[in-house]
Amino acid sequence: MVSVMQPFMDVESSRSYIDELYSPDPQKCLDAIICLKNSVIGSNRQKGSVIAQGVVPRLLQLLSDTSGSDVGERIRLESVVTLGSLAKGTDQHVLALIDLGVVPLILQLLLSTSVNDLTPDEKPKVCNLLIEACLRCLRTVFQHSTAPIQSLYQDSALIPRLLSLTSRSVTCQVCVATILTTACKTAEEQNALMKGGAVETLAAQLDSPLADVQLPALACLANMCYQNYTVSLMVANASTTKGSQSKLLPAHLGQLMGRERSSLVQLEAARCVAYMHRAGALSATDPRVVYRALPCLVRLCHRDRPPRERVAAAETLAYLTEVDTELQRLASISNHLIPTLAELLRPHPQVQDAALSQDMRQAAFRAFASLGANDEDIRKRIIETESLMELVVSGLQDPGGPRVRLAAVRCLHSLSRSVQQLRTTFQDHAVWRPLMQLLHGAEKGLEGRGEGEEDLLTVASSTLCNLLLEFSPSKEPILESGGVELLCSLTKRPDSALRLNGIWALMNVAFQAEQRVKSQILSCLGTDQIFRLLADPEPAVLMKTLGLLRNLLSTKAHIDRIMDEHASHVMQAVILVLEDPDHSADVKEQALCILANVADGDRARDHIMANEDVLKKLMDYMMHSNVKLKVAAIFCVCNLVWREEPGAAQRQARLRELGLYQILQQLRYTKDSQLFDKVKTAMAQFFDP
Repeated sequence: MVSVMQPFMDVESSRSYIDELYSPDPQKCLDAIICLKNSVIGSNRQKGSVIAQGVVPRLLQLLSDTSGSDVGERIRLESVVTLGSLAKGTDQHVLALIDLGVVPLILQLLLSTSVNDLTPDEKPKVCNLLIEACLRCLRTVFQHSTAPIQSLYQDSALIPRLLSLTSRSVTCQVCVATILTTACKTAEEQNALMKGGAVETLAAQLDSPLADVQLPALACLANMCYQNYTVSLMVANASTTKGSQSKLLPAHLGQLMGRERSSLVQLEAARCVAYMHRAGALSATDPRVVYRALPCLVRLCHRDRPPRERVAAAETLAYLTEVDTELQRLASISNHLIPTLAELLRPHPQVQDAALSQDMRQAAFRAFASLGANDEDIRKRIIETESLMELVVSGLQDPGGPRVRLAAVRCLHSLSRSVQQLRTTFQDHAVWRPLMQLLHGAEKGLEGRGEGEEDLLTVASSTLCNLLLEFSPSKEPILESGGVELLCSLTKRPDSALRLNGIWALMNVAFQAEQRVKSQILSCLGTDQIFRLLADPEPAVLMKTLGLLRNLLSTKAHIDRIMDEHASHVMQAVILVLEDPDHSADVKEQALCILANVADGDRARDHIMANEDVLKKLMDYMMHSNVKLKVAAIFCVCNLVWREEPGAAQRQARLRELGLYQILQQLRYTKDSQLFDKVKTAMAQFFDP
């Protein structure tokens, strides 16, 4: 018999030792498992050897034995403890356990009558130890990224059963909450946990005096609330009861953010409130948001906190403040937050972990992006922080992968909304240069299916839209470095956000541009692609395409030249839009404005006058029920009949003949002041018959 006291047995050289696991004698089998358990503790080499020799299936077989004898229960207990130890090895060890079916077997074991329905007189101590060992093993396995978390949701009884186990011990409370936290990543999973009773059970755990019990419960509640209004509303209305006193859960979360609490408990409680706010269950003016979560997160960003906590606090603060201007303003003036975040961007000699350094920079950039999203004064204070723009530019070129670069470009995008900074700081630091490098690099990454490159390309191209505004000094060097070609290529991407950014930026480029730039856009984009964009299923893409045409067809000389070369395509595009009954009034207004621009050209207007379909469309829209479409149509008519332009008398005579002047006379009686002014202006241009 193998001595149970023999430590760290070399499994590789002991075939007889392995054979004892298969002994029909329960006591020999138990002694062998205990020795096996001791041998693998702390040794990844031994863990690998045990798994390689096919011992795990035998452990699973022993674990599923429900004979019920005293030794049999001990065998089951030691088997699952050994499996839990093996799960603490390398990623490969965990993957092997997952592949061998450890998770479904343990879940079924937790559901089984032999474990859960024992009375207090039937070996309760062994039963509780077995349950705890099963939960600890599951907790370890579920930390792995490939854990089969869907197994928890395949049997509707599993979630309620797991939650019921929390009443047994502190260990069960900690393990169950941790397991459910890792298995809560989608809306379906959040809703399943809610329906299974997780909110009530986790809320009760917050009354525990132990931070170790509170923490996983808070983490699970936060994951359940993330971007889920239904769950967040349920949590917002839930209550906890201690003694005879009942307290709403948000109020309890507010207390858990007190300075006297563990900083990790504060952080997780603040995360819950932040997610509930962003999901719509708590308003931006709720005291738990304004006076508890926001100052708590700002405080936890401070330099006296451990780096990991600062990262989590900054990330959560970025999410909390991302959309609300008042929260951004309050955060920016709280506890020197802006210089505190800037510290996260600078090198920290005491932080040797490269991944942690990247996380610190990423979190700071994200927080700056949120703070500067809407307020010009905040953007100014961020930009004026010492060396910050240099750090942003450096972040655009970060060699550690797309995560930091994406966060840096998000920050840059937020700051680029400032007209003043576009004209000064952005030009001083030649921000356009690394941005263009980033865009070209992201394009290549997309072709190679680089992870994260599509998001990077989307945000970077959004930033480029701002840098290409007419007043931006960066516009010219961007165009000289291949900007038009890059933007045209974006309009052909399958992702609608990239198509929108590409056409939007081209529209900005075309605004008050020189003829050579307009010709370059038309040549590079091509009329076929313009028609594809006009048929785009995304309405915003269609609107910006029409905006591009409108900007291209501005300035008399440019209008005439473009229409000389592309008249048939332009007129066809306008007619297609005006005839489509599914297009909105805003879209059709843009098409009528393009016609009005064409009507302003010396030669170009002849293309309208020669096209009976277009003239009839103009008359139809003059009588449209939508006032702004009437105004847009009459604006086009004004340009056609303007008496100071050559050939005005002939054009007026033609339009009178079609009955257009009669429509104007009818419209004189409108009660809309804007329409009345347009009608009055148009009629004043007509010569007396």
